[in-house]
Amino acid sequence: MIDVLVVDDDFRVAEINAKYVGKVPGFRVTARAHSAAQALAAVERGTIDLVLLDHYLPDQTGLDLVHRMREQGHGTDVIMITAASDVTTVQQAMRLGALHYLVKPFTFAALRTRLDSYAALRRTVDRVGGRGLAGQEQVDRIFGALRTSPAPSAPGLPSGHSEPTTDLICGVLHRADQPLSAHEVAARTGLSRSTAQRYLRHLEQAGRLRLSLKYGDTGRPEHRYAWVAP
Repeated sequence: MIDVLVVDDDFRVAEINAKYVGKVPGFRVTARAHSAAQALAAVERGTIDLVLLDHYLPDQTGLDLVHRMREQGHGTDVIMITAASDVTTVQQAMRLGALHYLVKPFTFAALRTRLDSYAALRRTVDRVGGRGLAGQEQVDRIFGALRTSPAPSAPGLPSGHSEPTTDLICGVLHRADQPLSAHEVAARTGLSRSTAQRYLRHLEQAGRLRLSLKYGDTGRPEHRYAWVAP
């Protein structure tokens, strides 16, 4: 089994990512962390093979954490899973040795593709490593194990929508004791209002949410959404 540490400052997102990892054969989540300090402590215990790492953490960035890990001699593998999509951050992640970089929001299929390629890399290195030396063919095989093809969108979701974000929004509405507006959903999930609105509209059209209108003294009525029990 490949032991995984899931690092995300949002407890709900970390739980969703951990559940996704648990669906992939050969992988298990052995620890969760919500700060760089917690993540480093977990790595120092020496039981982690792979870190799924968010970049935006409360005490320092994910890349700062990777830099500290390398300085302290920890060669634990890292896959970045983050909303940070600027080229500078991506380049820094590559230079620090991140094996993959998955931009939020993403689908389960996209994460599974990266995990499967990581498992293939470990198997390839194990086979080649037994020989002591690797020729060009073996080196090409090692590097080729990390290649992935774009994962399709999840069935039933429009293009640009992801399962983790859908699950996050559904969880917020399922726990709410009253209908919520797009602004309230955005505040509770950390998403932008426009993103929350886009997902809410799709979920309402799919029959998973009930839309009601709240009229104020002036202006347009406010759209409010409530969970519909299956």
